[in-house]
Amino acid sequence: MTVAFVLAGVARADGPPSASPPEAPERITLAEALARARAQHPSLAIARQEIERSEGLLREARAAELPTLIGTGLFTRLDRDRVTSTGLKIGDANQWNTSLSLSVPLLVPTAWSNVNHAKDERNQARSNVDDVSRQLATTVARAYLGVILERRQVVVAERARETARAHFDFARTRLQGGMGTSLDDARAEQELRTNEARVATLSTALARARAALGAALSSDHPLDASDDVSLPVLPDVASATDEAQSNRADVKALRARLVGAQHSRRSVWTLYSPYLVGNALAFRQDLGSVLQPTHGWQAQLLLTLPFYDGGVRTGEARERSAVESEARLALEGALRGVANDVRVAFEVMVHQDEGLSAAREAARLARRVVELAELAYRAGATTNLEVIDAERRARDAETEAELAEDASRQARLELLLATGRFP
Repeated sequence: MTVAFVLAGVARADGPPSASPPEAPERITLAEALARARAQHPSLAIARQEIERSEGLLREARAAELPTLIGTGLFTRLDRDRVTSTGLKIGDANQWNTSLSLSVPLLVPTAWSNVNHAKDERNQARSNVDDVSRQLATTVARAYLGVILERRQVVVAERARETARAHFDFARTRLQGGMGTSLDDARAEQELRTNEARVATLSTALARARAALGAALSSDHPLDASDDVSLPVLPDVASATDEAQSNRADVKALRARLVGAQHSRRSVWTLYSPYLVGNALAFRQDLGSVLQPTHGWQAQLLLTLPFYDGGVRTGEARERSAVESEARLALEGALRGVANDVRVAFEVMVHQDEGLSAAREAARLARRVVELAELAYRAGATTNLEVIDAERRARDAETEAELAEDASRQARLELLLATGRFP
């Protein structure tokens, strides 16, 4: 019963329930949005932690080529002192044994190779941070431009609503004065309500776009965009492809991966090489013998030469060669894609700029048509059908102009992304 009563009350309501207007979201510039994303977004923070992880792995790899010093101590408690049958004491019940062992890698090519691999992993982690930063900046910039587009469409819809309200007021005044018709009044009111609904729909889309921008920046509240969008300078057409192939973060990441794979493949020889380690041991103990006195030291040179391992090294060599080939193919494909992206981005930008100029001119002419239709209607030369049609066409033309401007901005952003100049 309660639910039915509430629904019935909503159905009888003349308008939406009264509520306090939401606070205006914080408005930021594109540069501020990018700076916040770099400072607080989890994906970039995780990528930076990968650098720390690679530094730790490099430190571990270097430990294998550095000396190690280990000290040990052993305490033994016997049930009683050891004595001979003649009563001579030959061992205490408490016995100590201490030693100090030093191991120095002299010839360890495998360890040296592992250090180089760890350095390559670190370089790849650094390149990955730049690539993640590029992807994050792309998401933020598109969300930012999306907010601008939605807000400008709301402005267009509000302008159309005010124009329709003025026309409705005039039609109602004429009807009340006995000079208009109920048909004109109904048409004008229908157009007004249609524009009011459009404003509400676009305002909802704007709120969602602001929330999407906040999410892109990993913010806990929606954010608004400033109308002033500052993008980097566009590159020269002739040098754009070369610049993209050398500066784009994703290409740099693939190139770093290839370098690491090449180093790994070239260091396969270390799996077949011998390795030499020097060991030194100093000791002291309570109970000694002729061969093992109570204190002393000893030194060793340990040479290891692997002869046969069942095919492990052969398989490792094939794996590393395949990884290098994969990395090379990925880089070559990316370079071809970069060249294509640049050419297409330039062409799209030219077409979008042409479309923007045409759309702006169409919007200007549509507004002029509205003025002429309104003058003719007020003079009694036409019905309000022409006015309403002109208003709709003007609204559509201004919307198309805003869409064309957004497409032009997006085309410039895509060109900057393709050439590696953004962010």
